[in-house]
Amino acid sequence: MTFYPTDRLALFIDGANFYSASKALGFDIDYKKLLTEFSRRGVLIRAYYYTAIAENDDYSPIRPLVDWLDYNGFTMVTKSAKEYTDAQGRKRWRGSMDVELTVDMLTMADHADHLVLLSGNGDFRALIEAVQRKGKRVTVVSTMKSQPPMASDDLRRQADTFVELADLADMVGRPQRSPLPRFVSEGRTPAERDADDEY
Repeated sequence: MTFYPTDRLALFIDGANFYSASKALGFDIDYKKLLTEFSRRGVLIRAYYYTAIAENDDYSPIRPLVDWLDYNGFTMVTKSAKEYTDAQGRKRWRGSMDVELTVDMLTMADHADHLVLLSGNGDFRALIEAVQRKGKRVTVVSTMKSQPPMASDDLRRQADTFVELADLADMVGRPQRSPLPRFVSEGRTPAERDADDEY
């Protein structure tokens, strides 16, 4: 990654897209490590995280993450997700944050030297071009190593730098937890595990 120590940095995390990219690569993002990593690369002035939340539910699985990020240095931009029923009759949620991210990035381009977009969404190509016309550098973080690739080719070409998320896994990731006990996921019985522990 090409960053200068005096760069004023701003991060823009497309929550749903970035989450899908890390899951496709088999790891979870450690957002504390992410913030630390980019703070080392320049003067981090803002880290935005965008997500839609299903407000009607008694419990939203993303709420603990949103609360943690809000208390730990991220600027949270949220809105209520809209419920709809798909063609198979399943309940689904829709909540694009593209407009909010676009407005914030264009606004922050007046205050930052280097803007980092953590998303592979090709709809942001024109946004990156507009920010570059203001004389700013833009780095895109996403992945081409997932199946299918999560990063739009147009977005990669438009960015000043493309960073492969898989290459950052050791710096900003933590392994996904197995829902099964370790001895089951390792294929060993408790007796086999205990026998191994004796040696």
